[in-house]
Amino acid sequence: MILYYGKNNSWNSEILYLKLFISMELFFRKTGKGTPLVILHGLYGSSDNWMSVVKLLENRFEIFIPDLRNHGRSPHSDDFSHSLLTEDLHEFFLQNKISKAILLGHSMGGKVAMHFVRQYPELLSALIVVDIAPKNYSLSENPEYIAHITVLETLQKLHLSEIKSREEADKLLSIDIPKEKLRSFLLKNLKRNNEGKFEWALNLNSIQKNFYEIATGFDPKIWDNTEISGFPVLFIKGALSNYISTTGISAIHKIFPGAEIFEIEETGHWLHAEKPEEFAKKVVSFIFDD
Repeated sequence: MILYYGKNNSWNSEILYLKLFISMELFFRKTGKGTPLVILHGLYGSSDNWMSVVKLLENRFEIFIPDLRNHGRSPHSDDFSHSLLTEDLHEFFLQNKISKAILLGHSMGGKVAMHFVRQYPELLSALIVVDIAPKNYSLSENPEYIAHITVLETLQKLHLSEIKSREEADKLLSIDIPKEKLRSFLLKNLKRNNEGKFEWALNLNSIQKNFYEIATGFDPKIWDNTEISGFPVLFIKGALSNYISTTGISAIHKIFPGAEIFEIEETGHWLHAEKPEEFAKKVVSFIFDD
């Protein structure tokens, strides 16, 4: 059984004296029994995107899947950065009394997971990062990051007040976003409000304004001197994805010297959705040595 939790913004006195930011009480889904596992989705994603994988893992793990700020059913904010997402997650651990957990993050969620482990290593028993490396992705180096600019601009110029159906929205998006699977993924964020009108679950303005920070986020002054060890670390790569390149592998081994890098054949950036059974099998075998 899956339990759904939605909360309103409030101040949390437990951490207010440490962090000068507004409490971001994240919506999340929880299911399963066993070893605690926290899953972080990527950019444009939400907890809902992970349910097919979660069903394959819930017999071995107690799973928490939050919607990160500006995504899904969590609160929106003009402020959006890896440091804020990290503190949101720390607050989430405190609110749910998670003292030790496996942290799994995909893409942007993987970056947040790496920032979190640098700040709060005592809260983790293992780290799993999916198709992202601990490095800055400049727009000139990665064509897929350039594509994000097109995606954001295309979503922004869609006049939702004039859209009558999801099919109409899909047709308009197809002009600049020809990949059907990508459009389908993006359109999961198109919701009807209480008045029956379409709106984005994403905070597009904040994501677009802060996109450079999300695309980078690894300050060399900090990360060039960072080495993290003491618990198991796994990076899972899509064989057809270019998000973890040769330089990315070098960065992984430098910061996480004991990390295992595992590749799933015939998969791209959304490998967990393309081959959920193989993905789940690797997660289980890595944690339990099955």
